Amino acid sequence: MSSEGQEMVHLTINNIPIEVPKGTKIMQAAQVLGIDIPHLCYHEDQRIKAHCRLCSVEVTGKRRLLAACSTEVWDGMDVHTDTQIVRDTQVSILQLMLANHHKDCLSCPRNQNCDLQRLCSRFNIQESNLPSVVKEEPRIETNPAIVRYPSKCIRCGRCIRACKDVQGIAALTYAGRSSDIVVTTAFNKPMEATDCILCGQCSLVCPTGAIVEKDDTQKVLDALQDNSKHVIVQVAPSVRVALGDAFGLEPGAIVTGQMVTALKLLGFDKVFDTNFGADLTIMEEGHEFLHRLENGGVLPMMTSCSPGWVNYMEKHFPECIGHLSSAKSPMSMFGAIAKTYYAEKAGLKPQDIVTVSIMPCTAKKFEAARPEMGRDGYQDVDVVLTTRELIKLIKYVGLSIGKLPEQDFDSPLGLSSGAGAIFGATGGVMEAALRTVYEKVTGKPLEKLDFMEVRGFEGIKECIVSLPGREVRIAVAHTLKNARIIMEQVKKGVSPYDFIEIMACPGGCIGGGGQPIGTTNAIRKKRMAALYEIDRNLPLRKSHENPDIQTLYKEFLGEPLGEKAHELLHTHYHKVDKPYSFN
Repeated sequence: MSSEGQEMVHLTINNIPIEVPKGTKIMQAAQVLGIDIPHLCYHEDQRIKAHCRLCSVEVTGKRRLLAACSTEVWDGMDVHTDTQIVRDTQVSILQLMLANHHKDCLSCPRNQNCDLQRLCSRFNIQESNLPSVVKEEPRIETNPAIVRYPSKCIRCGRCIRACKDVQGIAALTYAGRSSDIVVTTAFNKPMEATDCILCGQCSLVCPTGAIVEKDDTQKVLDALQDNSKHVIVQVAPSVRVALGDAFGLEPGAIVTGQMVTALKLLGFDKVFDTNFGADLTIMEEGHEFLHRLENGGVLPMMTSCSPGWVNYMEKHFPECIGHLSSAKSPMSMFGAIAKTYYAEKAGLKPQDIVTVSIMPCTAKKFEAARPEMGRDGYQDVDVVLTTRELIKLIKYVGLSIGKLPEQDFDSPLGLSSGAGAIFGATGGVMEAALRTVYEKVTGKPLEKLDFMEVRGFEGIKECIVSLPGREVRIAVAHTLKNARIIMEQVKKGVSPYDFIEIMACPGGCIGGGGQPIGTTNAIRKKRMAALYEIDRNLPLRKSHENPDIQTLYKEFLGEPLGEKAHELLHTHYHKVDKPYSFN
């Protein structure tokens, strides 16, 4: 027994003795020694699958090789991870995968960031010695967010587990048997015609290029080269704490200033902050909640910042759409202001402005394409790039984020508060709203700005906020599997809450489907901590105290929930009983 009372197991791995807690899998025990056992279907945040068998190891006394991902260690176990039979087995498995894999690596979206490619390089496999049996299947590109390449699928099941176990949706599944088994949707429908909400969590865990975000980088490059266009960019809060992952920095590294410099070097005319849009969202959404609370409106009111969550409501709980806030997301609010207020101040025509958004989310691509998110023949946001696409652009021009000097966002849409920054973490929207709602109702400054009850990685969090004459019950949830628990209560009319925040992705936007490949829950937590650090260190920490927001209302919008604000900053949602259609 260890000093903490935990039963320990003694074993050897490659003749090195090691002691680990009982219940540890061979793969985790090897990692303690710095031994990386090759694997593809295994993912640290998912249940064990043991499909690919690439992690096979030799255990003394066992006639067959054992899967390191699923086999628990035992006392006296003698493991060998690099014997001839182990290596031959692993090479054979990779050769079989390559024989049934489309090998256009140079043009693949995951080139140099592909687990299969990396393992083939590790084992010095330059080409398959088996005849190709790959079925040439066209890529499936029927929506603005997600692209599928069936010929690149290795049938590991990671995407299935992300969709079913994390999101509780199961839009992806296995079909067929034996060598004909494939990963597909029900009846092989386009993803948008299924229960899929385009969150992109499948693309985040895919080890190859079988499921990727739709690449819109060329649209941005073309716009930047068009002298007749004024190209501006906004950046979501969670991008600045994830971007560094791709440039060798520690997970959660804050690269705000370097990111601004990179975007200016790419050629954007102005670099703005989505956090400004987040502050604006709090002004509208916070006042909307107070209006509902004081005038018998539909409660509980639910946040509408997460497009994957909104898609989920429209498809799975359309009878509850009235509970959604009518406030647009920070991205879309920013886009609307950019093509009206900013256009007027800059002396530009809206049609000459190209608004680009850098988002951690694939579903934001769908949101930008919604007809409700625009007016007068133009959209609020013209192009959405994921964090991964921004990484491509930065590498394309040869920049290294860690070595760039820091610059500030441009004005007038670049000043933001700490409340806007924490939008990127689950619970952040609610905390930001509570800071403003409390002070608007009481007329008194909050003594403590940190609402610890809504922070953290727990699936559903609750708290009670005392306002004059009333206690307001709050709930915060992330992932749609947890959202369903809350929605079943709302649907039955037994929800105890007044105000609910839901984010579609694990951890909120810091774990969005467009974030860097390799995102895990451990990394999500580091990004979350970084956003709260940004909040702590900013001089402004409340949305309603942002002077540029105050000027915007004074010069242009009038007042929260006013006529102009409703026209530009609010929208509506609707039941989806047929596939989404796209131009």
